[in-house]
Amino acid sequence: MSDQRIAVIPGDGIGSDVIDSARAVLDAVCARHGIGLEYTEFDWSCQRYAREGAMMPPDGIDTLRGFDAILLGAVGWPGVPDHVSLWGLLIPIRRAFRQYVNLRPIRVFDGVQSPLRGAENVDFVVVRENVEGEYSEVGGRMNRGFPDEMAVQESIFTRVGVSRIADFAFELAQTRRGYVTSATKSNGIVHTLPFWDEVVAERAAQYPDVRWDSEHIDALAAKFVLQPGRFDVVVGSNLFGDILSDLAAAVAGSIGIAPSANLDPTKQYPSMFEPVHGSAPDIAGQGIANPVGAVWSAAMMLEHLGHPAAAADVLAAMETTLAKPETRTADLGGTASTREVTDALVTHLG
Repeated sequence: MSDQRIAVIPGDGIGSDVIDSARAVLDAVCARHGIGLEYTEFDWSCQRYAREGAMMPPDGIDTLRGFDAILLGAVGWPGVPDHVSLWGLLIPIRRAFRQYVNLRPIRVFDGVQSPLRGAENVDFVVVRENVEGEYSEVGGRMNRGFPDEMAVQESIFTRVGVSRIADFAFELAQTRRGYVTSATKSNGIVHTLPFWDEVVAERAAQYPDVRWDSEHIDALAAKFVLQPGRFDVVVGSNLFGDILSDLAAAVAGSIGIAPSANLDPTKQYPSMFEPVHGSAPDIAGQGIANPVGAVWSAAMMLEHLGHPAAAADVLAAMETTLAKPETRTADLGGTASTREVTDALVTHLG
């Protein structure tokens, strides 16, 4: 079997730090399982934007098209507006490659202190619609610089888009505890969210073995804090899924351990894997960044590429190292550096 090709985009700030860790762990587990990965690194970043006026070259999407997966560190840097880094790199990749699922697992690991009481058994997944919804390009601004300046942003919800993300959530629940929660706000947003509810209910009827309910986003956010252990699979629109998954990562103890996968479930196009955390330029290069989010994202990449045993080994190594303060970084109450956590993971896999 030929090597699977991985495009690596370290990005900005701690992106390089955590991608180095993820690659070291991938090397160790791939050696253990006889898996061949071939890496090609790209310097697409806010620094590139500052130098050349673009986050990636004009043929960037075509360049990535031939890869099996994309491993991303983080993007963002002072002086470059966040909408520039997002719309200049991440969103074009997600949309060009039909990565309509943003998958974010949430777990409270042994040894990691959740800020909530009684959260020890929390284990759920946020399934976020990733290519339409509130993150639309439809809209504009008028009368710039005048007192009556205005902005309009349109949300786009399609039957195809809502159906396929709902199907993904219900099918995922069939492999877990069989329970889906749909995030909505159809009492206040009178067109798009009632439509979301209707389509989710239609799709739910195709999965009679899966229990499901619908929660308004404000009440759901409160229940993430008050009753986090009740959830299994939570499905939401682009905006709701984005907010809920960051809240859930905080429930799990640190956004530094939170992974994500931007998936094309058909595997026609490459999927992209990235930690949820930002580029944290204030700690870049200091050796204190938590690499676990990137490592877990790499494990999700292995799973997607057809290597579930290797992915399970990485998760087991994470569980072992997170359980001990000497192999946890300071954001988790530990004493280890980025390098020490990485070395402990590699040693466990060796």
